[in-house]
Amino acid sequence: MTGDPGIVVVGASLAGLRGAEALREAGYDGPLTLVGDEPYRPYDRPPLSKHVLAGELPPEATALPQQRPLRANWRLGQPATALDRTRKAIRLGNGSEVPYTKLLIATGARARPWPGEGARLAGLFTIRGRDDAAALRLALARPPRHVLVIGAGLIGCEAASCCRDLGVPVTLADPNPTPLARVLGTLVGGTIVECLRRAGVAYRAGTKVRALTGEGGHVAGAHLHDGGFIATDCVIVALGAIRDTAWLAQGGLRADAGGLTCDAACRALTQAGDPDPDICAAGDVARWPNPLYGGREMTVEHWGNAVEQAAHAARTLLRPDDPRPYRHLPAFWSSQFGINIKAVGLAEGADAVAIVQGDRAARRYLAVYGRSGRSIAAVSFDQARWLPSYADRIAEGAAFPPILDATDQGRVEILAPGFPPPRPGPAADERMREMAHV
Repeated sequence: MTGDPGIVVVGASLAGLRGAEALREAGYDGPLTLVGDEPYRPYDRPPLSKHVLAGELPPEATALPQQRPLRANWRLGQPATALDRTRKAIRLGNGSEVPYTKLLIATGARARPWPGEGARLAGLFTIRGRDDAAALRLALARPPRHVLVIGAGLIGCEAASCCRDLGVPVTLADPNPTPLARVLGTLVGGTIVECLRRAGVAYRAGTKVRALTGEGGHVAGAHLHDGGFIATDCVIVALGAIRDTAWLAQGGLRADAGGLTCDAACRALTQAGDPDPDICAAGDVARWPNPLYGGREMTVEHWGNAVEQAAHAARTLLRPDDPRPYRHLPAFWSSQFGINIKAVGLAEGADAVAIVQGDRAARRYLAVYGRSGRSIAAVSFDQARWLPSYADRIAEGAAFPPILDATDQGRVEILAPGFPPPRPGPAADERMREMAHV
């Protein structure tokens, strides 16, 4: 093989596209290849669980705009299945090989499928990719007699909201006391409960589904751990996401279902713990020590992180002699039940929450979370005017609550956030997936 194979980006979604654009923006003029397991050019995922499900937007209209010419070779419809770091090549699902000089891993994550009995029944859906949303939209347009949503994270709540907008009866089942209880606490989660009830969603808190049952190969109901039964002909599984990283682990990198471990500059770590200077990662698949949280390793499945981390990883690939730590304040947003929810920071571990703007009873307010006297996160319900200011204070580690003299601020109410007790299982940053946003 002759010539420079150039930079290969594995993952043709948001992080992959923005990473490729960042390479060109920084002056890289060599060969550039984008590999994607789906047959589509990069598209935007947030509209899938909102506008596409509602029938307001066709799936093909979610394509992401290219911000600059890429002059790239696109290898779509074939997943990466193997990595040979010695030969510097990846193998695709069709058996072909793609050589690389440098590699950007941006493979994201896929929806966690239903893990129990009844997984092969028709009428089960997830919401992660374009095809997922198109299939579920078709089912909702028929419409089903009843929808069961399993999992009350952001995706589950958005799906329930869309079902009610379409007039479809829906039950939302989740083992926690409120939606997002382990992410935002039950105090704020209670606001979402009120939204569910006002919209006519049958919310089943503290409920675990044991098995799904069917008739004629199609789902017909769900058996619960407490012995109960929910009749349904459509199930939306919203249990978070997992990463297909076995091929990276087999290639000698430190990777598992939770992500590909990187150093602070987004360079992939080998199983020996050394950074590979020619491989970086960005987006949902990247697990890195975030300096804003004392070097705690985390993955962040949010739109803004995919964009910012991709740009940082591109810089690291092009300037290997000047690696810089990637700092990121997690942020997400969600539109459901006629309310826009926005959040910054990580609320988990907070010992207090202050209602600093608005009125909780009216479901229009801004809350700031504190831990040991410091502000660590904030969330707004249709009250985002001051959110950027709080985000700056949170990034600085300002005292809690950080702003007490806003012109439109009333009496500040400080309450217990109501986080459920820790449960055995994944580490705290893994639980962030409860708020994963496609």
